[in-house]
Amino acid sequence: MMKRKARQDRKHAVYMLVNTNTMEFYVGITVCAAQVKKAIKVRVQKHVRRAMTENKDWALCQNIRAHGAAAFDVEVLEIVRGRKPAHGRERELIAELCPQLNQY
Repeated sequence: MMKRKARQDRKHAVYMLVNTNTMEFYVGITVCAAQVKKAIKVRVQKHVRRAMTENKDWALCQNIRAHGAAAFDVEVLEIVRGRKPAHGRERELIAELCPQLNQY
């Protein structure tokens, strides 16, 4: 029995986390199954958990620790089909928008 080739065209959401106190923002990406909102919610929870438990020195983590998760709004920028095109589009948006919180 032959194995099926893994699908290369899954949907990805390019999203923006905006700190409503400072208007600083972060552009990120997550893979989506059927529910885009749920996928983004889970991804944001991972950002918050990482900020609170892993003591990362990244700009987003510092911002979450300083202002709390409730200070952030989430906006879906685009839905892109395929991993490579999605990551490419994320890089384009980061270069274009210059998000302050994408600094590592």
